[in-house]
Formats: sequence, C-alpha cells, structure tokens
Amino acid sequence: MASSDNPMPHSILHVPNSNPKGEERRVSLAVGDNAPSKDNPAFENDDEAANGHSTKRSSDTHRKHKSPLALPNGFPEENVYGKQEKEKKSLWDWLALMPNGEQFARLVAYMVIGLLIWSIMYVLLGQDASPKGGQLFQIAAMCIVAKLGGWLATRVRLPALLGMLVVGIIAKNVGLITVHGEYEHVVSDIRKVALVIILIRAGLDLDPSATRKLFGTILKLALVPWLIECCMVAILSHFLLDLPWGWAFMLGSIEAAVSPAVVVPGLLRLRLKGFGVAKGIPTLILAVTGIDDAFSVAAFGVISSVMLTSGSLLYTVTLGPASVLLGVAYGLVWGNMTRFVPKQHDPYAVHLRVLLLFFGGLMAVLGSEKIGYEGAGPLGVILASYICGCIWMEQGWEVEENPVAISFEVFWLIFEPILFGMTGTQIDFSQIDPKILWKAILCIGVAAFIRIFFTIIIAIGSRLNLKEKIFISFSWMAKATVQAALGPVAIDLVREHGSEEEKEYARSLLMVSS
Repeated sequence: MASSDNPMPHSILHVPNSNPKGEERRVSLAVGDNAPSKDNPAFENDDEAANGHSTKRSSDTHRKHKSPLALPNGFPEENVYGKQEKEKKSLWDWLALMPNGEQFARLVAYMVIGLLIWSIMYVLLGQDASPKGGQLFQIAAMCIVAKLGGWLATRVRLPALLGMLVVGIIAKNVGLITVHGEYEHVVSDIRKVALVIILIRAGLDLDPSATRKLFGTILKLALVPWLIECCMVAILSHFLLDLPWGWAFMLGSIEAAVSPAVVVPGLLRLRLKGFGVAKGIPTLILAVTGIDDAFSVAAFGVISSVMLTSGSLLYTVTLGPASVLLGVAYGLVWGNMTRFVPKQHDPYAVHLRVLLLFFGGLMAVLGSEKIGYEGAGPLGVILASYICGCIWMEQGWEVEENPVAISFEVFWLIFEPILFGMTGTQIDFSQIDPKILWKAILCIGVAAFIRIFFTIIIAIGSRLNLKEKIFISFSWMAKATVQAALGPVAIDLVREHGSEEEKEYARSLLMVSS
C-alpha cells in the first residue's frame, strides 16, 4: 500500500481465493468517482487505455463508484474479506404479496391524499362526487383501485401498467364505471396532461454526451426500424382491417412507438448489475426509446391534422412540414429560455423550472391543437425538454440526478393509473368482433417480427455481438405508454364532427392499440 505522502489513486489487492487452483483473486479499489484503468470499461478502446486517457462518462457509468459485484439492493455479494453473510429474512419477507413498512406507508399516503381530494371535490361539486352514481367518484375510485392493481402486478414481476389496464377493463365490462357527457372531455384533457409528462420525461432522460457520441448509431436504429414497423402495420391493417390509408398510417405511427414504462424499469435493474454498461447498451436503448416516442407522437399529430382538416389543398400539403418547423422553433425557444430564467443559483430554481417546463409543454400541446397544427406541440415538448437537459447538465445537474426529472417521476406516479385505468375503460368486450381481434394480433405480430429482423441487420458492423443485437431488438417491442395515450385521441378527434364511418375506424384503431 502507498504511504500518505504518495497516495495511489488506484490499487490492486491480492486476496486469497478458495478455488481449486489456488489462484489469487484481484479486487479493484478505485479512489474517487471512477478511477479508469486498462481493465476499466470507462475506456472506449484499447488505444485510449494504452495512453491513459478516459472518455467522458455517460449515464451508463455510475455517478458514484460502486463495486462491479454490487447487487440491485446496493450490498455487494463479496468484498475483500470474502463472502458476506446474508441477512435472515422474517416470515413477512417471504410473503411476496405483502409490502414492507416503507411501501405500506406510501400506500397509506396515497389513500389519504385520494380521500382528501375526494372530500374537496364533494364539497365543491356535490352529486357528481357522490358515491351514489357520481361519475367523478367512479373515476377517482377506479384510479385508486388501478394503482393497487399496478402494485399487485409488480409483486408477480409484471409491469404495473398491465395491472392498471386490467382494472380498467374489468370495471368497464362489469358495469362499475360509465363515463359520458362532459366527463368525456375531462378524461380527454387528463390524457393530454399524461402525454405531456411522458414527453417531458423522454426528453430529460436522454443523456446529451452519450447521444452526441452515438448520434449516428442512435438515429439509424431509431428511425429505420420505426419507419419499417410503421409502414408494415399500415399495409397489413389496410388489407386485413379495411382501414383507409390515412387511418392505417395513423395506426402505424402509434404501434411503432416503444413504451418507456415497460423498458426502463427492467433496463435499470440490468444496469445496476453492470450488464451492457461497457458498450453503452442501456444508453442506446433509452435514447432510441425516447426518439421513437418523439417520432410517433409527431407523426400521429401530423397525419391526424392532414386527415381531418377541411382546408384547401395547398393548406393540406403544407400542413405537415409547417407542423414540424413550428414544433422545432417552439422547442428551441422554450428550451433555451431556461438558460436565463430562472437563474442557476436561485433558491427556487428547481420549482420554477418544473412549472415552466410543465405549463410550457401543456400550452404547446393544447395550443397547437387549437390552431390546427397538432403535430407541432408534442415535437416542441420533447425538443424543449432535451435542450433543458443539455443546459442543466452544463450547469452541474447530471442526467440521473436531475431534480426536475425526479419531480416529473412523481407526477407520473399520479397520472399513470389515471391514463392506463381510463384506457382500460375504453375496451368493451361486447363490441369487439373476434375476427377483427385476431386480424389485429396478426398485424402487430408480423410487423414486430419484421422490425426485429431488420434491427438485427441494421446493427451489423457495430460493436454488439449477436446476443446483444437480439436483446436490443426485443427490448424495443414493448408497447403500452404511447399507445394508451394516443389510442383514445382518435376517438376524441371524431367524437363531435366525425361521421359514423370515421367513428368506427377510430374504435378499430383504439382496439388494436390497446
């Protein structure tokens, strides 16, 4: 060991190991955040390792040094003194469906908050919030039960959104909830708020340094497979479901999106174990997921604007490019504004940035819809969020430690059961034709298989091996969040002024996307 006068930034301990050959186990101890060496995956290639230079850390490298043997719960399985004794578990720990003390307290907090909100609504609105047939009470109760359903799904290693969706489907088909009248518009507005939160989180989760470093690969793996799946869904749904080409491509833009709510939790667990970190696989998957969502939402907005517009031919032709330009302009202006407002060291900077980003995004989505450029708003939101993340990273906020992103995670905890629970209530089994259902499954399955195949082909030439190519291809098959947010929007667009034929197309689109 080095003396205090000449400290060693990186040392190797030789620890006896109990293997048959009597070899010594080398345990690397790094001082500081991440001390690079030739054996450290922080190096991009062997040349950099030989020169002793390390590349800039991406979000895949832990901000604080952790043992490569660390488990998800933060306790290493082994240390320099040998194997740790595992903590004895009580009877309650073995009951998988029982929450621990922290989780139980959190559930109680959710219930108390929900009860307080309902009490206030009952005082203000009266009968609408009454347990006896009040629509608002039905919606609130369903969302609370959906949250519990999501928690139960996580207990059996399923995505929480699946449990929430099932709760909504059951509530609708057994007659526990009926939404009509003005509350249809309320639910529609809530879905738009949830969409804004999804887009903001997607933009903030993109690591600027890693995105710039892997820009070509990310763009290639995001755009080409997305375009292939979108076109395949459109072609198959046109011939199998008899959808017009406009509605078919609208469905394709929805189905080509990747669900971050499904991908991110599992990916973070793998990243904590160190899988794929050296090659930047988690960053690649997260970046492509965010860009895919941006493509899908923007394309859906542009296609729906062109389809449902009643303007002149010139207006219809220029609507798509104009929506893209307007969205990019809004994102650039609103994102760069946060460099100056509020000031970096303002004690209220976090709160003000959260409010500016949220209300700016909400105004973009609602405002673009009001002026007939639906595709501009979502594109502007995700671009503004990404620019904000770049600026705040320059000011010292790392991607994984961004307090604004953490605030939107809390918002998502509130709106997730509302979004998926209410999406489940849109599915009525009595109106589903089994023949159409099987055709819809065929459309999605064939398109997904073709996307997987082409993603593997496109990844040829990268540093990924075959297993890693297959893994990233399957990880982008997750569908849920964007589909739940955009599927019901088609019905909202034709509810008041659409023909019966268009309403039938919208119901088919919702059934497939759900």
